[in-house]
Amino acid sequence: MSRILIVEDDVRLAQLTCEYLQAQGFVVLLESDGHLAVQRILSEQPDLVVLDLMLPGLDGFSICRRVRPEYKGAILMLTARTDDADQLQGFENGADDYVCKPARPAVLLARIKALLRRTDNLETGSVVPDLLKFGQLTIDHARRSAFLADKYIDLTGAEFDLLWLLAINAGTPLSREAIFSALRGIEYDGVDRSIDVRISRIRPRIGDDGEQPQVIKTIRNKGYLFVREAAQELL
Repeated sequence: MSRILIVEDDVRLAQLTCEYLQAQGFVVLLESDGHLAVQRILSEQPDLVVLDLMLPGLDGFSICRRVRPEYKGAILMLTARTDDADQLQGFENGADDYVCKPARPAVLLARIKALLRRTDNLETGSVVPDLLKFGQLTIDHARRSAFLADKYIDLTGAEFDLLWLLAINAGTPLSREAIFSALRGIEYDGVDRSIDVRISRIRPRIGDDGEQPQVIKTIRNKGYLFVREAAQELL
């Protein structure tokens, strides 16, 4: 059973969410303090963290930033804010998805299941290999790791999933709608810029040019394209 850590200082809300998720078959842990949350995430390595933005001791942004180098599980951020800047800041600090509070239980469950499914093979209609090599770039799905010239590339879980999705579809443009459907199990709302943020973070890490990208190219009115030939020339 998947283990979920809920980091929430509203005791009643945390308990209700805990009971709901337990009824769905999850093992649920609770934490209300931001500083203690960092320690528990790193030591207990839950499969997924449901993380409130506003917490005593340490806020959700800071928690994401501190645990990301050593935590590869999924982080679902809960926020009462609807401002795009706050949501983008969450993604930039390592959150994989967000749900606005008050979150409907069914919506929260759907997002959790979508994040936990992300390690499964994507529905491409063919057998997907565990290892992809493009010259000096290696993407290892089994280990959920990427390397450039044998040097480890630091990626969050969501960034790895996006890179993998683009790479297994090398040569085929993927729309934002297709990416959202594959990675998050929801329809693209036409506004969310989280995919664009992740692309901008992935490019320099794999040696692509952020200003004039050659490996992960933006295709106007279509989405993104992973160019196999350019990837094979990475140094």
